[in-house]
Amino acid sequence: MKQIRLLAQYYVDLMVKLGLVRFSLLLASALVVLAMIVQMAVTMVLRGHVESIDMVRSVFFGLLITPWAVYFLSVVVEQLEESRQHLSRLVDKLEEMRNRDLELNQQMQGNITQLNQEIADRIKAEEARLQVMTRLKEEMARREEAQIELEQQSSFLRSFLDASPDLVFYRNSDQQFSGCNRAMELLTGKSEKQLIGLSPKEVYDDDAATKVLETDKKVFRYNVSLTYEQWLQYPNGRKACFEIRKVPYYDRVGKRSGLMGFGRDITERKRYQDALENASREKTTFISTISHELRTPLNGIVGLSRILLDTDLNQEQLKYLKTIHVSAITLGNIFNDVIEMDKIGRRKVQLDNQLIDFTDFLADLENLSGLLAEPKGLKFVLAPDLPLPHRIIADGTRLRQILWNLIGNAVKFTQQGEIVVRVGYLQDDCLRFEVEDSGMGIPQDEQDKIFAMYYQVKDQRGGKPATGTGIGLSVSRRLAQSMGGDISVRSAPGQGSCFTLTLNAPRIAEEVEDEQSEGELPLPALHVLLVEDIELNVVVARLVLEKLGNSVEVAMTGQAALDMFDPDEFDLVLLDIQLPDMTGLDVARAIHRRHSGEQLPPLVALTANVLKDKREYLDAGIDDVLSKPLVVPALTAMIKKCWDYQEVELPTLPEINMDEKQLALLDVPMLEQYIELIGPKLIYQSLEMFEQMMPGYLDVLDSNMMARDQKGIAEEGHKIKGAAGSVGLTHLQQVAKQIQSPELPAWRDNVQEWIDELKQEWRNDVEVLRQWVTDAKKMTPTKAGVREYCANTRETGNLRCSDRNRQERRFGIE
Repeated sequence: MKQIRLLAQYYVDLMVKLGLVRFSLLLASALVVLAMIVQMAVTMVLRGHVESIDMVRSVFFGLLITPWAVYFLSVVVEQLEESRQHLSRLVDKLEEMRNRDLELNQQMQGNITQLNQEIADRIKAEEARLQVMTRLKEEMARREEAQIELEQQSSFLRSFLDASPDLVFYRNSDQQFSGCNRAMELLTGKSEKQLIGLSPKEVYDDDAATKVLETDKKVFRYNVSLTYEQWLQYPNGRKACFEIRKVPYYDRVGKRSGLMGFGRDITERKRYQDALENASREKTTFISTISHELRTPLNGIVGLSRILLDTDLNQEQLKYLKTIHVSAITLGNIFNDVIEMDKIGRRKVQLDNQLIDFTDFLADLENLSGLLAEPKGLKFVLAPDLPLPHRIIADGTRLRQILWNLIGNAVKFTQQGEIVVRVGYLQDDCLRFEVEDSGMGIPQDEQDKIFAMYYQVKDQRGGKPATGTGIGLSVSRRLAQSMGGDISVRSAPGQGSCFTLTLNAPRIAEEVEDEQSEGELPLPALHVLLVEDIELNVVVARLVLEKLGNSVEVAMTGQAALDMFDPDEFDLVLLDIQLPDMTGLDVARAIHRRHSGEQLPPLVALTANVLKDKREYLDAGIDDVLSKPLVVPALTAMIKKCWDYQEVELPTLPEINMDEKQLALLDVPMLEQYIELIGPKLIYQSLEMFEQMMPGYLDVLDSNMMARDQKGIAEEGHKIKGAAGSVGLTHLQQVAKQIQSPELPAWRDNVQEWIDELKQEWRNDVEVLRQWVTDAKKMTPTKAGVREYCANTRETGNLRCSDRNRQERRFGIE
């Protein structure tokens, strides 16, 4: 069958190749030949021979059937070709359809794949959703548990707060109560619901409410915690003292929402503190009484033994008497240590700084130390490092006590050799003593312990503590620190020890004293610009300058001074260094910048801290420096240096008879100058102004102490120091100077004691000053005496003694 299809296909391909005509002729020829061959073959078979007629008949028969056969075959072939072509088209269409089916299948496969992916994604999403739902349910369960726990904790916290005996409250930024605990309800007699929305004025009495609101404002103003004590009253009238602490609190975004307060009842603590203070006072009274009772016979022993040492005695008697004398002095020094230890324990150490003749001081030290060293055969050497000041300001009693302790220890622990005391005066008013011995020395591990209370160095030979109280070095070191210095030691076993004492001891220069004793007054008529921010200082300086014949204008800030200054208008500018907005040095620099190239009046600094070389002031364009409070001789010398005015010496006041302790509270030389210059009436006025201002200063000082504002405490101490110095209250000035100096050793521990000292003693000091002025007024020359003095004194320079009114004002004559 396959061969037939191949032959048919060959037949068709041949007809297509030769064309219909050619193919027909060829086919006809083939058929004729075939017919002839068949005829001849049949004839041959039938007859055995072939004749020519047979050939003709074969050709005729072939020609007869050939057209029909050709036609039939052509038609068949044509139909077959058409069928083939149709079939080919069908095949092509089928192929196209098959290709389309393939594409559709591929597309379907892609869709199926995508559908499968989407189904898988949806399955995953559904699984994720189920997981999220599961976690959400778990989270909701946890939140429910947390909410329950939070409610339990809140209930527990509320129960805890209500059970607490301490006050707990909180107020919003409008100072209205927002909540409290049970203790607060009991104190106020109101429930929490009743308290919410009320202000302190609606809850407490006027005094308590005022303090509550003031402390609230401080917390809000400075954004700091505040602790203070306050007495509050219960509804039944019982009062209790509470230690109250207030702190600001903030919301989640950091915005301040109000304050929280906590109050602890410290009434019992106060009661115990009062009992302790009473016990301390009784102990102090006991120590003072015993000390006084023991000192009386002890002083007799010291005095009489000293007198006996100057009499004729044999060697044995002299040896015994020296031992008695030194032992009595040593016992007295132990009394001093005990008393100082008690004062240190109560933080009541007060220095009594006085003028000391340092030459006599060293001579006494050398004589007494020689007596102490002589019984042991030791050599005592005092080695001064010259030059030394002739006079210094220090607490001589305590300085002797410290040196006696150091020298006594050196003698105690030295068996042979010498005791050397080196003395030097360093820069910055630093007095330095070195006490060196040739004794047994101190081990390194004990050198940090010897300054501890009651500690005693062990004897290197027997291992037993050395004799003594064990308090001398501890007391001495604390005294040295309170005097602005310290004690240190360097030592090695077998090589002796060297104790170094340093303390602050300003020298008194001879030339300065001479200037202060001259009592001379310059008389230029100047237009002065006074730049000062403390009102009392302004009043006193204005009085001094105006009494000298000057006109004064005042600026209380640096900017006001710059606005007022005109180089053609003012003859002198007095600049306070510490101003509210800038320093006096800044003002001087600004003046030089603004008026560069112009002739400027003298710029003089007013300060309580005069630099020794004045380099910083000169670099800023300052011409001179005057210390505060304003001292007339220094002002005179400064004006004399700037203007060539002649001077005349005027009569001085007689010396006022007053107790030395009271006089020590006052700056008598300055007050005498003020009495002579501005008279007692104006000093009374300045004193009254000081009395009015001092309570305000102390209130601000207390508020700064409660807020623990070190800068504020120092600034307020500076103001009090300046105000006290302006009216001649030296004692108050010295205490305030300590308050304004945070760099002092143990300042934080002592500042409250200094403030308490101001509160307790300022009124007494004011009364002492008032009495001094009253006595001075009684001793001033009479009006007639002044007139006689002026009449007998010729006119000199710009001083017109015939101007009696001026002289009468000078001596305070009404």
